[in-house]
Amino acid sequence: MCVSSAQYEKVHNWMQDQPNIRILEMSMNDAWFRDIGPTFVRCDVELRPGFQGHRIAGIDWQFNSWGGLEDGCYDDWSLDSLVVKKILEVERVPRFQHEMVLEGGSIHVDGEGTCITTEECLLNPNRNPGLSKEEIENELKIYLGVRKVIWLPRGLYGDDDTNGHVDNICCFAKPGVVILSWTDDESDPQYERSLEAFTILSKTTDANGRKIDVVKIHVPGPLYMTEEEAAGIVNLGNAKPRPPGTRLAASYVNFYIANGGIIAPAFGDPKWDQEAYYILRAAFPNHEVIMIQGSREIVLGGGNIHCITQQQPAPLSGLKNEI
Repeated sequence: MCVSSAQYEKVHNWMQDQPNIRILEMSMNDAWFRDIGPTFVRCDVELRPGFQGHRIAGIDWQFNSWGGLEDGCYDDWSLDSLVVKKILEVERVPRFQHEMVLEGGSIHVDGEGTCITTEECLLNPNRNPGLSKEEIENELKIYLGVRKVIWLPRGLYGDDDTNGHVDNICCFAKPGVVILSWTDDESDPQYERSLEAFTILSKTTDANGRKIDVVKIHVPGPLYMTEEEAAGIVNLGNAKPRPPGTRLAASYVNFYIANGGIIAPAFGDPKWDQEAYYILRAAFPNHEVIMIQGSREIVLGGGNIHCITQQQPAPLSGLKNEI
């Protein structure tokens, strides 16, 4: 858990009875570690004769606050740009520096050669105006080790901060299965976006030729920022405004997959919170699903649980070959 120097002592005291949680002081401009942290990649190798395992490394993409000085969310991301380097040095993991602007929330992979992303984000001129769609796709294939990239036109309605990150519209539950944010309300602007994503996903195959099974999970609400919530946000003049009435980019697919657990957002919407819980339990039968009711507080900033987390594979693990 990375915390600022001002919060370090408080968090350390809270977590002192949690032996599996390590507290690391980290300077940062914001808390969206999915986007500013390393994207970990794994390479299967023979560690020594008779022992198979994997080595890991971290990709250090360029970060420009989701759009640069003109379109970005804030105008100083100097500390965020150093987060990858700091984490990888602490973990003693090799760092692959990349010149392409990309955030971790803009991609989802299935671990077997398939990547899903959105044109709304990766083809936005505020990211990599000098690169074509084909060139961006080739970089994803080279650095992520994927063989197929599935492009969705748009992300979640209202997700303007990130320009439509894929981690709010859909995600892999496992290879061949995608959970998709959905609404049955045809008058909701989200309906058109969900329908076009469903059409593309249900008509394509993954890198291994499998037809994709799409599991629909209804979005909450819709939810809007209240007067009280807007008044509680401190804007120092260098960030996007959060006026009352802003539709929140709330989505149940913005969850974190842990070892044996799913940490998912809940928004105080009894109907859709409960349905999301049962859908996630069915999609992940070997995981315990934990819904976090405080997630509305996170979404006020434009993201959720997946956005503030980043998974890291164990390094240099290996098993002896069976004879």
